[in-house]
Amino acid sequence: MLAPNKIKTFQSRLLNWYDNQKREMPWRKNHDPYRILVSEFMLQQTQVKTVIPYFKKWMESFPTVKKLASASESNVLKHWEGLGYYRRARNLHQAARIIVESHSGSVPTDLEALRALPGVGEYTTGAVASIAFDVPTPAVDGNVRRVLARFFDEERPDPAWLRRVAREILSRDRPGDWNQALMELGATVCKPRSPRCDRCPVSRWCSAYALGTVDERP
Repeated sequence: MLAPNKIKTFQSRLLNWYDNQKREMPWRKNHDPYRILVSEFMLQQTQVKTVIPYFKKWMESFPTVKKLASASESNVLKHWEGLGYYRRARNLHQAARIIVESHSGSVPTDLEALRALPGVGEYTTGAVASIAFDVPTPAVDGNVRRVLARFFDEERPDPAWLRRVAREILSRDRPGDWNQALMELGATVCKPRSPRCDRCPVSRWCSAYALGTVDERP
């Protein structure tokens, strides 16, 4: 692991890169919890470029969680048409109804309450809580898994290892931006194939880069 004094430098370098290089996405315009929740449901197993037009149309028809909760299932599925994995749409619709009925129409800030919503797993809980509410909790998706495995040259990054490491390097000042920075790094630089190590803002701390094992991790 990094020494405590080096973690701050590492965090600063990656967050500065994210501030300057992050892609423009409609759900990043503000920290509205509902918009973030919708985006996370849509981004499950779907690429960003595919999601963006669907997200924009969705927010025009269902601008609030109450609007979504009151919609018919057929209307919800119609708006989801083309994204696939329709269970996500049904879960999101049901989650909206629970939020209205049990949480006064506000996406819950409590991690357990978030995790209890239909279709919300460990990653989505961490993403929504950190990005929308600045709760200092990690969000480990496939991109983050790859980044961490390469950064620490871990051959078998199992869930327990990922949770521990993600918590140890988490920026508690900007947890939402930090989680998004790791995801952004994995999506645009630390890619599965042909990673752009020469453009990585934190390659100086990357063990796999130093050891020449980038293509083998994870």
